[in-house]
Amino acid sequence: MPFINDILKYKSISFVGTEKNTGKTETLNYVLSRLCSFSNTIVGITSIGIDGEKTDQVTKTSKPEITIYPNTIFATSELLYPQKQIISNILSLSNRSTALGKLVYAQAVSSGKVVLAGASNTVWLKEVIEDIKGFGTDIVLVDGALSRMSFGSPSITEAMILSTGAALSFNMKTLVRKTSFIYRMTQLEAIEPKLAEKLLEIENGIYSIDENNNIIDLEIPSILMIDKHKEKLTSDITKIFISGIITDKLIQFLKTQKNIKDIEIIIRDFTRVFCTPENISSYLEKGGKLKVVQPTNLIAITINPTSPSGYNLNSDKLIEELRKEIPLPIYNIKEI
Repeated sequence: MPFINDILKYKSISFVGTEKNTGKTETLNYVLSRLCSFSNTIVGITSIGIDGEKTDQVTKTSKPEITIYPNTIFATSELLYPQKQIISNILSLSNRSTALGKLVYAQAVSSGKVVLAGASNTVWLKEVIEDIKGFGTDIVLVDGALSRMSFGSPSITEAMILSTGAALSFNMKTLVRKTSFIYRMTQLEAIEPKLAEKLLEIENGIYSIDENNNIIDLEIPSILMIDKHKEKLTSDITKIFISGIITDKLIQFLKTQKNIKDIEIIIRDFTRVFCTPENISSYLEKGGKLKVVQPTNLIAITINPTSPSGYNLNSDKLIEELRKEIPLPIYNIKEI
């Protein structure tokens, strides 16, 4: 990947797929192999959830395995650590446990395949990244997925690489539209740092924020129950923090408000948007605002033009169409 030197500007990078089989793990393996070819680069790696299995536990389809190299620092669970196909030295054990046991921090002595399992929540993931940095790594790679963002956010890392492809849609126009929407969401404006610090401490609920940045609990149990609590979103409330997801139902309600140009929704990060592109675009065009507590630094996109069913899109054409909408480096790593 031509921008490997640019990757080394960051201390942590997450790898996220728009859908299963879009090439996320292949991208991770490619970057890992290139980084490890730099003799003085010590790479760390962990995962949100489980990655590196031969077979997907949900779809029962084959998956690309994760290959690591000598000196790589990796974190995985006690139950999965013995499945490694490498020689490695254990460096430390975590105090906390996942469903698969404590996390094992180890350093590879030889090259080979491993199965990764990481922290089970956002706060712990941040700690794991810092722990891995503490072993002398130059950069930490986090294997993630949009579907797992209830457990961790790509905003936790300094940068993110997104993988997309025919598995998301075999229709090129639809694929480009969906990927472009995700890109636009990664570009959402961040709120001011002092308010962000306060909101990061809030794990659940829906809140209004007054002109002095005082945070008031609206006592709405869930955004899914917005129909029963519309009266709490009165016209004098213009800045709303939603700790969980936002949905089409909320956006449709807010679009009908006379003061829509004064309304500002704040979400934790772009992965909390569970709305159609059309609804969000309409809300923003009417003057509504959408901001994030944690911004995302998307630095590149990779594509997999082949779907699990074997359908193939034209790789060059797909990259060309994506570049019309997204001003970022875009690659098919199998053609580099």
